[in-house]
Order: sequence, then structure tokens, then C-alpha cells
Amino acid sequence: MELGLYLAAAVVGGLLATAVRLPPLVGYLVAGFALGALGAPEPAGLEQIAEVGVVLLLFAIGLKFDARTLLRREIWLTTSVHLVLSTAVGLGFLGLLAVVGPALVSGASVGALALVGFALSFSSTVFVVKVLEDRSDTTSLYGRIAVGLLVLQDVVAVVFMALAGGEVPSPWAFALLLLIPAAWPLHRIWDHIGHGELQALFGVTVAVAVGWGLFEAVGVHGELGALVMGVLLAKHPSASELSRSLMTFKDLMLVAFFLQIGLHGRPAPEDFLMAFLLLAVLPFQVAFYAVLLWAMRLRRRTAFLTGLVLANFSEFGIIVAAVGASAGMLDERWVVVVSLAVAFSFAVSALINRRGVELATRMVRLLPHHSTLQLHPDDRLVDVGHSDALVLGLGRIGAATYTQLRDGYGLSVVGVEHDQTRVAELGEQGFEVLRADATDVEFWARVQRAGQVQVVVLAMPFHNANLIALARLRVAGFSGKVAAVARYDDDVAELRRHGADAVFHLYGSAGTALADHGTSRTSRKASGSRPWRCAAAVRTSLSGSTTA
Repeated sequence: MELGLYLAAAVVGGLLATAVRLPPLVGYLVAGFALGALGAPEPAGLEQIAEVGVVLLLFAIGLKFDARTLLRREIWLTTSVHLVLSTAVGLGFLGLLAVVGPALVSGASVGALALVGFALSFSSTVFVVKVLEDRSDTTSLYGRIAVGLLVLQDVVAVVFMALAGGEVPSPWAFALLLLIPAAWPLHRIWDHIGHGELQALFGVTVAVAVGWGLFEAVGVHGELGALVMGVLLAKHPSASELSRSLMTFKDLMLVAFFLQIGLHGRPAPEDFLMAFLLLAVLPFQVAFYAVLLWAMRLRRRTAFLTGLVLANFSEFGIIVAAVGASAGMLDERWVVVVSLAVAFSFAVSALINRRGVELATRMVRLLPHHSTLQLHPDDRLVDVGHSDALVLGLGRIGAATYTQLRDGYGLSVVGVEHDQTRVAELGEQGFEVLRADATDVEFWARVQRAGQVQVVVLAMPFHNANLIALARLRVAGFSGKVAAVARYDDDVAELRRHGADAVFHLYGSAGTALADHGTSRTSRKASGSRPWRCAAAVRTSLSGSTTA
């Protein structure tokens, strides 16, 4: 009965959030707080489901993460300085409230206020990765920087919990280093698993049993273990496929996580007011991220995109506050306040990041411009003006389209991809591939100024990413042909409405192409004609017609 109530509340909350054009997770948060306020009994196992959802999320992050990123200056130095600055601002703001409205702060000590400021200095791994996945930006430069900052923040939180009265790691924790050589047999087992549900089961087992289970057994945070196991398996050729196969399962379990945030006690009216006032800290955190990353010679747009996506408080902040309360460093009331502040920040951040790309583009004028030679090598704009056609997203469909445009039509083609591993792999196969961000209006402005590109194919795996790239194209004034890939009928219609000249429906058009191919082979046997070549998407893009 309780489970049905929570499921219904989650569905209603998600529908209401979607109706006002907010991410469903905001609705899940509201549903959780409504259930908590009404005193609804928590169904058995909700906490465990939520924890497994977070474990799978961090494991999926690890599958896409390059551990060497953590050694880069823009990661470790930005994280260190930002934590200090954010904690100081949080302490200063709470100190000001203690003077202006002492009833809100309830006589907390300076140390307690500093701990609250520290708890609010983290950004949410769960929320940020969801935003990046929705944009298909997990492997973009700003996405990788954001994830790197989050990983280091999580490590800092784990260290704090161990030092502040949380579970102290046992001496056996050093044995976890054996997982590094143990990754080799796991890779070999994976080689023989194949695809489908067995691969997904293998991933869940490694994340939950090996990562979460072993780390918890020796007193180390289990979520960190899941992340480590993902990183150790990230080099496997099927890592991206496994990450995709876990996506729906992981997303469903994370609903329990967002529902559970609302169940941290029954807040009083002054707790709601205090949590709402704490949102004033967020603009400072965005500014700190942007200025620090700009100082690391990243482009202004990259710095602001990173800052905006990190404009939220973290679920780890709730854990830090809870550990501080159990250790007597903080009043229990602050756990409720921090939980509310985290939930409110998710709603605010969801609103901001709906237009995050546009906001970042407008905010660049707030910082001085770096010259091209001053910029970080990974963040310099590339020039594709010499090509006749661009293919954005070089998965199986994008790579096949690239080959047909180049070999079948004799065009000069350049592929655009932001996954460095994929760029290197295709480069070895003879593809001309550039690592660039297809949502960057400055990138498209360069394409337009060059004036040579006539065809653009949007073959990225996420519909939202194709939509954003299409909008950037139109803003830049691109007048060539634009073809796009879509999986569903409503996606086809939306891409058409936004100006795509041709849309290739993966499922509908594949059936048509298969029928044409079979018919052409029959005709070839009868007449000896040349076999039909499956290039429906390419022909569509060149002719300007649409395929539904």
C-alpha cells in the first residue's frame, strides 16, 4: 500500500513538473516533501533502493571518466580554492543572519555555522550528471571538468565523514588496492558475456557487490567504491554500451532518492524560511567557479557553463550535516534545513539549466576575453571551414553517414565529436574528426563565416543535443541543408518544427530502406543492375526532403 502511494505521488509530481516545463525530478522532490509533511509511512526498502540508484549512477560516471582528469590543475586547484571560498561565504552569510535575525540561527556557535557553510559548498553529483546526460554533455569539456570537480568534492566529503565521527576505515582498507590488478580478470570475463541482460547484470553486480559491498565492508564509503569500479572498467570497448543499458534501471531507482530527500523530518516554518534564504549563497558559488576556471585559461563560455551546471547544493551536504549532528557538532534542526536547501536548490538549478547554454553565452561579457594563444589547449576553437559537410556525433549511424558522404558522394567531410576516446579511435581509422562542442554558437559562427559547409548531419545519440545544435545553427545564420536523426515520431515532428530540412526516422526509415534493399536485389538478379546502396539519410539530407 505504501509503495503504491509513493509511486502514484512520484508520477503525479513528475507530470506536474513536466507541465510547467521543469525536469521531472523537481516533481519527485515536491512529492517527497508533501508525503513527509502528511506523515505518510515510508515503505520498506525505499532507502536501499535510493542508495542502489546512487551507486549505479556513480558506477556509470566511472565508466565514462578518465582518472587522469583529477591530476589536472583546473580540477584539483579549483576544487580546493572553491571549497574554502564557499565555506567562508556560507559562514559569513549565516553570521549576518545571526545579527539580523537571531531567531533563525538559534544561537549556533561559529563552528556549527562553519560546518553548515562547508556542507553547502558541495554540488550534487546526482543532479549534475542528470543534467549533463539530458544534454548529452557528459564527455564534453565542461562536462568532464564538472564531473572531475564533483568527484574530488565527494572524496573530501568522505574524508570529513571519517574524521568527524563517521565510520573509520579498517586496516583492511589498504587491501582495496588489489582491485587495480583485479580489473584485468573482470575485463576478460566481460569479453565473454556479450550483450543484453547478462551484460547489464554483470554491471550491476560489479557496482553493487564489488564496489559498494567491498568498500562498505572495510569502512569506506560504498558510493566511492562504485565510482572506482567504473573507472577501472572504463577502458573496456563495451563501457559505453553498458552505461546505456543501465540508464533506465538507474533512473527509475533514483526516483526513490529524490523522494527520500523530502522525508528528513517535519520542517517548521522558520526552517523553510532559513532554507530559502540560503539560496542566496548560490550566485557566489557560480561566480567562484567561473572566475577560477577562467583563471585556468578556459574560455569564458566553458567557465560559466560549468558554474551554472554546478549551481546547486549536494546530497552529500545532507550526509555531512547528519554526521556533524551525530557527532554533537551541530543541532539536529540543521539537518532538516540543509535537506530543504538542497531540494530548493535543485528546483532553482533546474530552472537555470533549462536555458544554461543561452545564459552562459550572454554572461561571457562579464569576464575579459582570452586570446587564442592564451587559451587552454583543450578549449581552443577549431575551424572546419575547408569541409563541404559536417557530421555531428560519430556513433555507428554518424560514422556510416560520414563514410557514405565521403566515398559515395565525394564530399570533403569532417566529423565533430566531443568524446576524446572516440576521436582518437576514428582518427586511427582514417576519419577526419575534430573534438568540438556542437552547442557552442561561436563554433557555428566560424562555420558560417567560412561559407563552404553545405550539409550538416545531426547524428548525436540524444534528441536534446540535436535540438540545441540545430538552434545554434539557426542563430549563426547557417543556410545550408540540415539533416537529423530521430528515434520517435514526436522527436521527428519537433526537429521539423525547429527547421531541420530532413529527418531520418531510425525505426520507420530503416523498414523502408530494408524493403528497398530487398527489392533492388531481386531486380538486380533479373536485370543485372547495380545493387541499391543503403543511403537514405544521406540522400534525404542532400535533396531536402523529409523521411518519416
